[in-house]
Amino acid sequence: MKHVAIVCLAGVALGLLAPAAAAQTDLERFERQLEQIQRDTRLRVDQRIPAGQRTLFDYGGYLSLNYLSVDDQNGNNHGLRQYDLVGYGHLNLDGVHEFYGSVRGSYRDFNPGDPFAESEGSGWRGDLDRAYYRFDLQRYYAAYKGETINYNVTFEGGRQLISWANGLTLSQVLDAALLDLEYGPFTLELLAGLTPRRTVDFDSSRPHFDDNTFRGFYGAMLTTRVGQHRPYAYALFQQDYNHDYTSTLGVLSTKFDYYSYYLGIGSSGSLTDRLVYGVEAVYEGGSTLSNSFDQSTFFPLTQEKDQISAWAADARLDYLFGDDRHTRFSFETILASGDPDRFNSSTTFGGNRPGTKDHAFNAFGLLNTGLAFSPSVSNLMAFRIGASTFPFPDSARFGRLQVGGDFFVFNKMREDGGIDEATNTGRYLGVEPDIYLNWQVTSDVTLVLRYGLFFPNGDVIQNDDTRQFFYGGLTFAF
Repeated sequence: MKHVAIVCLAGVALGLLAPAAAAQTDLERFERQLEQIQRDTRLRVDQRIPAGQRTLFDYGGYLSLNYLSVDDQNGNNHGLRQYDLVGYGHLNLDGVHEFYGSVRGSYRDFNPGDPFAESEGSGWRGDLDRAYYRFDLQRYYAAYKGETINYNVTFEGGRQLISWANGLTLSQVLDAALLDLEYGPFTLELLAGLTPRRTVDFDSSRPHFDDNTFRGFYGAMLTTRVGQHRPYAYALFQQDYNHDYTSTLGVLSTKFDYYSYYLGIGSSGSLTDRLVYGVEAVYEGGSTLSNSFDQSTFFPLTQEKDQISAWAADARLDYLFGDDRHTRFSFETILASGDPDRFNSSTTFGGNRPGTKDHAFNAFGLLNTGLAFSPSVSNLMAFRIGASTFPFPDSARFGRLQVGGDFFVFNKMREDGGIDEATNTGRYLGVEPDIYLNWQVTSDVTLVLRYGLFFPNGDVIQNDDTRQFFYGGLTFAF
């Protein structure tokens, strides 16, 4: 009777947890979708900052008015109006010393009942967006000593976006120090950094994953130049400093510890004067704590430290037509290993079975996996074809209007493994067409529109409702 009671209690607990777990996963996915939009907006504004030869002090900001409508994995629609006000200051001294800082104030206004979590309700939020200092030794010698040296050392420290290679393993804002050592065709980049506290973590089953994350990143990447190619190799170590968290659900108690390292190789460059590429492959090792319950009986289990053995790859090709419309055609494939033990590819609760190797790839990159579906890069086989163009290059009003689209096909790498939402056994997940418009209306006003539709395979994805994603943003720079 005691065992029956434990099974019943655990089963009830898991049933109660399912909606909350889905909401947490939806929140992590939504923040990833929003991060892609914010980076795109920031890139278009940053292009306005001029480069100076000697002393330059520039300051300004932008106001962005945004509306998002997105469907979650349960078919519920969420509407959000977000208003971002960003101010920045930029000081450049002779190209030697560079200081940059920006702050962001955001107001989120969800439709009634639409926040993904209680901690993500409507209201104001302020952040130190970026703050870094950069020093260039080669420019120092040229500016202050009139000498030319055949090597260089650059240092950059502070809060900044760190994106290695294709962005497969690491593309995060970190409080970090970067040291680049250049000699001839070789560059050695050294990294040490920590996540800002309010980084949204990939493990959405951990308490406070969305507002208190503490991970360290330490690594080195060696790059060289061979003609039009830039091959590279790197080692990246991720240390989990979130050991103090425990999740308790009835008789189930879950601790968290995910330490990982990544050994990667790749290259980017030009195959012809119109065909550019980027390719990256990585092996993931390390250790993780196993699942806290038996997936067939729901009995509590003692968590074990299991070894990670996973891999992933990303390859991109872009063909530039060379016409006045800057027409571009692109193809990309993303592959990432999965694990048949896992209910969810990225969480500890419902994760790896004790005593087995964890083959699910989990990293900290940000790749284009669609607007509406936007799965994490784990147990994934995704293919994308896309095109973009400026249709009216000679028009005074519409000359800087760009339109484009992408078409995705999504599959699971392991058909019996989990992804970051509930699925049945099977490989094919669905397809998604996305379309977008970028229009620089004036030098200070930009309009951005995004729309995506995901058509799931109902035999594999448990909720087969079509999902939509719409984003509209108007940015005023000053």
